[in-house]
Amino acid sequence: MADTKKMVDEITSMEEDFAQWYTDIVRKAELISYTSVKGCMVIRPYGYAIWENMQKILDTAFKKTGHENVCMPMFIPESLLQKEKDHVEGFAPEVAWITHGGNEKLEERLCVRPTSETLFCEHYANIIQSYRDLPKLYNQWVSVVRWEKTTRPFLRSREFLWQEGHTIHATAKEAIEETERMLHVYADFCRDALAIPVVEGRKTESDKFAGAEATYAIEALMHDGKALQAGTSHYFGDGFARAFDIQFADKENKKAYPHQTSWGVTTRLIGAVIMTHGDNNGLVLPPAIAPVQVVILPIAAHKPGVLEKANELKEKIAEIARVKLDDSEQSAGWKFAEYEMKGVPLRLEIGPRDIENNSCVLVRRDNREKQVVSLDKLNEVIPQLLQEIHDSLYQKALENRANRTYPCTSLEEIVQVLSEKGDGFIEAMWCGEEACEDKVKEVTGVSSRCIPFEQKTLSDTCVCCGKPAKHLVYWGKAY
Repeated sequence: MADTKKMVDEITSMEEDFAQWYTDIVRKAELISYTSVKGCMVIRPYGYAIWENMQKILDTAFKKTGHENVCMPMFIPESLLQKEKDHVEGFAPEVAWITHGGNEKLEERLCVRPTSETLFCEHYANIIQSYRDLPKLYNQWVSVVRWEKTTRPFLRSREFLWQEGHTIHATAKEAIEETERMLHVYADFCRDALAIPVVEGRKTESDKFAGAEATYAIEALMHDGKALQAGTSHYFGDGFARAFDIQFADKENKKAYPHQTSWGVTTRLIGAVIMTHGDNNGLVLPPAIAPVQVVILPIAAHKPGVLEKANELKEKIAEIARVKLDDSEQSAGWKFAEYEMKGVPLRLEIGPRDIENNSCVLVRRDNREKQVVSLDKLNEVIPQLLQEIHDSLYQKALENRANRTYPCTSLEEIVQVLSEKGDGFIEAMWCGEEACEDKVKEVTGVSSRCIPFEQKTLSDTCVCCGKPAKHLVYWGKAY
């Protein structure tokens, strides 16, 4: 027990310092290590295994919706990037430039991709001639570079992993449908794999992606009441097509410009999982993405038959779950703390007395409930418990969001609510004017997160200016 306490004491309490709690977890659960390249991180095997599980689930979903994986170059010539004015201006402060190749100065600077719209446009211009060539439904799994000033592991780093979907369509209708469909794919993934509830909606004009006609987002609420943009989907109209002179012959054999989309999620989803479900003992991982779903800990492993039975159980459980057997010489207390820190959903304890009774002890990570289970029923009970853990995590996150969502009808009320209750989602009506959006942020400290698809009316007037309201908006402080 002393070993357990020592391990737990190494994590700063989230109530004491949430930011330090987060940093402690990403390091001590062995998700990342820092590097000599400022703002960049090593994603360690355990952290990368979480990303791989996310990737597998999402990649399957993308392919079910007809998308194919491709891979574009890492480098973008400056002249290519400059073709879409709004796009390049939006990314200019974050771009990393290559000026030399070996000892020779390049004739033209190369940008290390912050995103790949321009590369896809160049490719589309070369391969699309007719409406029969459309749509193109592409996705790529790559890293990108954005020269962020303030960084934090997973949430904001100068190089990060993501997927970026890029599609091109004959009509605006098809492209808009694609934009919204992929946002729903992200929302379903957050609910079904990450146990994170999200608000789906459209970004305001001032907050949309550079070069987009419309940006849609999923917004999640973290344990501390701050919002996290968990994924985005963009409709570009035909703006990129015109900039890159992408045309096709339509069914009437007339020249037309196609319509484009892009959409993406990143390794910041790992940060979202940490800040939604973690506790003061470490990670709490949803079973769908946990690298290890069940860890087997032999008790009194030196006694005859214990390790043999543990290995037998490992083979049996491997048919239904990702399982690990820890037969190391570390103490039981150390192991309990270690796998709590790493958020393994289920711990299975097996010792001499359990073997005599043809049973074992299963311990849930989310609520630490223990139950004695017959070894004959493990393949039935384990999937059931994993599903219960997922459902419990989702319900807890949903309750946290509900308890920290505050409807307000005036700026004064927003200030008062935040002062009394702390951070959270603010629901408030808005007239649609950017000046009012800016003033809300200036006076209250919260920014617009999205205009939710599910609208309701709190009042007929804007929370800021008193003019007729057009939308309900979710506001909040964000990572």
